[in-house]
Amino acid sequence: MNERELLEQEIRNLECDLRASDYEVIKAYEYSVCGIKAPYDMDAVHKERQAKRDRINEILKILDGGDKK
Repeated sequence: MNERELLEQEIRNLECDLRASDYEVIKAYEYSVCGIKAPYDMDAVHKERQAKRDRINEILKILDGGDKK
């Protein structure tokens, strides 16, 4: 695999990770609508998910040629 393919694969992996954690967000929202405390540490969930989104954006910038040195 070349570098581009590796970066594209990393994006796919990160997107898969985000989809896999969607249930935590949905469940926490459901709990909040019912006035129940979320069963997860939503600050931690958010930080982890945001780090993945940030990395995806970094990779997209690299793939678009915006990170040329």
